[in-house]
Amino acid sequence: MTTPWGELTLARFPEDPRDRLRAWDASDEYLLRHLQEVPLSGTVVVLGDRWGALVTALAAHGPTQITDSYLSQEATRANLVRNGVETGAVRLLTTQDPPPGRIDVLLVRVPKSLALLEDQLLRLAPGVHEGTVVVGTGMVKEIHTSTLKLFERIIGPTRTSLAEKKARLIFSTPDGSGGNAANPWPYRYALPEGVGPVSGRTVVNHAGVFCADRLDIGTRFFLGHLPDSRGNRRVVDLGCGNGVVGTAVALANPEAEVLFVDESFQAVASAEATYKANGVPGHAEFRVGDGLSGVPDGSVDLVLNNPPFHSHQATTDTTARRMFADARRALRPGGELWVIGNRHLGYHVTLRRLFGNSELVASDPKFVVLRTVRK
Repeated sequence: MTTPWGELTLARFPEDPRDRLRAWDASDEYLLRHLQEVPLSGTVVVLGDRWGALVTALAAHGPTQITDSYLSQEATRANLVRNGVETGAVRLLTTQDPPPGRIDVLLVRVPKSLALLEDQLLRLAPGVHEGTVVVGTGMVKEIHTSTLKLFERIIGPTRTSLAEKKARLIFSTPDGSGGNAANPWPYRYALPEGVGPVSGRTVVNHAGVFCADRLDIGTRFFLGHLPDSRGNRRVVDLGCGNGVVGTAVALANPEAEVLFVDESFQAVASAEATYKANGVPGHAEFRVGDGLSGVPDGSVDLVLNNPPFHSHQATTDTTARRMFADARRALRPGGELWVIGNRHLGYHVTLRRLFGNSELVASDPKFVVLRTVRK
């Protein structure tokens, strides 16, 4: 990536030579060009930097990065090293960490989730003062009227730049309006009846986690076709989101040891809150990480997975393929991977290639539930 301060070599994480997606886009470049004219003094906070491109370019100013993504955080560490920058030059925080008490420059890479943007701006607003420089960036298709209204309500008067290479900047002038506003997140709701052990149970959703105010139809279908996991079994809710699936397993089988895993800090916090809100017996572990990295080979009896098929704005099956390969490694012989996905994604083909088998458990016009066994 070419920046006003020189060339950077950047990659996504985990690095895959077959992946043709870049670790930056035109909105990152647009923001960095604009920052040539901005005095970057005091505490510089970068929210939502997707692969560390922004903080790597701005490392000389000692920025603080705030991200919901474990993969983004690891990409940042790797990109700093790749470009000869000491990792200590950048402060790495998650969306669950207390934000800096004072913010002099706030740079926002607009996230896909408007809820996550709302939550984070409300958390950061008390540290923003009249002299804070606030600049957002995103591709034109990511910035909507609702995005601008959110900046206006929480930060202050807001305007946008002209578009360049389908990217746009957002400029907000702090007026103190959002410093004391109540934050509606996390959001709690009761599950409907007819969804097995979790019927009527409480769900806790932090901002940015999929389907914040209702049970999505894919998970509802999955809950109706979960395997019988009785006995002392180690079960993984892989890509756990708000933890509803893993909580259902734990309620049905108090002897199960359930591991909730997601690369989103917001998701794992949601899963833990959902589990605890329902007083579930048994043992559970909650882990933010890269799939099943760190889980010993052949140590798991059952993996339950609803893989994402988007990476920000890009549609890709890369994450699903990595999750399936992770599951194959972590499962003991005879262990099972159960997957729910949209029919059109053709996961059965990938599963047969990896495991040598794939069985259709259930289907409807939109979804399929697949079972595969580690031989």
